[in-house]
Amino acid sequence: MRTSRLQLLAAAGVAVASLALTACQDGTGTRDEGASASQPGASTPSDASSQAPDESSSGSGGNASTANGSTGPGGDTAGSGESGSGSGGGSGSGSKGPSAGKGSAPGGSDDAPATFNPCNGSNTSVSAAPVSRPVNHMLITVKNTGSKNCDLTYYPVLRFDEMQWVPQPVEESKPQAVVTLAPGESAYAGVLLSAADGSGSGGATGKKLAVGFQGRTPNSDGGPAAIPSLPAAGVYYDSSLTVTYWQSSADDALTH
Repeated sequence: MRTSRLQLLAAAGVAVASLALTACQDGTGTRDEGASASQPGASTPSDASSQAPDESSSGSGGNASTANGSTGPGGDTAGSGESGSGSGGGSGSGSKGPSAGKGSAPGGSDDAPATFNPCNGSNTSVSAAPVSRPVNHMLITVKNTGSKNCDLTYYPVLRFDEMQWVPQPVEESKPQAVVTLAPGESAYAGVLLSAADGSGSGGATGKKLAVGFQGRTPNSDGGPAAIPSLPAAGVYYDSSLTVTYWQSSADDALTH
C-alpha cells in the first residue's frame, strides 16, 4: 500500500514538472525572459550618460566651455579658447605696435626742438654804460664774438657788488621771440637805475656789476656771467632798479 502511494506521489511530481516546463514555453514565460533580457537595458543610463555631455553642453554651454577649456585639448570649446587667446594675442601685439610708434614719435628727430646755444660770458663781449636819456638809465650791450649763432633768453640777471636781491624785469618789454645773434651781431637791455623823483629807497653806489644769462627755462643757468667795466665813480642805484628783456635794438631797450 505504501509502495503504491509513493508511486502515486512520484507520478504527481512528474506531472507538475511537465506542466511547469510547458508554462515556461508559453507567452508568460517569454515575459519573464523579456524582463531578464531587458536588464541590459540598465545600459540605457549609460547611454543617457553618454548623451549627457551633449545635453549639458547645449543646456549650460558656458559652464561646459569653461570645463573643457580648463580640462584640456581636443574639444570645440578648447579650440574656441585657443582661437580666443589667439585673437587676444593678435590684438595685444597689434596694440603694442601703434603705442610703440606713438611713444617713439615725440622722441623723433622731426619733433626735436631746434638746437639751443645760449649767449653768455664765454662767447660774447658785454658793456654797461650809463646814458643821458632817459635819465638814470644804463644800457647793456652784448655782442656775439663766437663763430656761430647764440640765443639770448628772457632778461639779464644783474648783481651789483654783493647785492642780495635780484632786479625785476619790465614785463612790458617782453619780446615775441628769443633774440638770436649771428656772429658779430649785438643785442641790448635797458636798466632803470633809480627813480627820477627820488622815491626809491636803499640807495647805494655799485662798483662792480655781474651780468648773468638765463638758459632755456626761466631762472636756469645759461652759462658763465660777464663782468663789464663800470665808470670809476661807480653807478648809483636804489630799490627802483629794474631791467628790460633782451632787445634787438638799443632804442627798444631804452624806451621801456
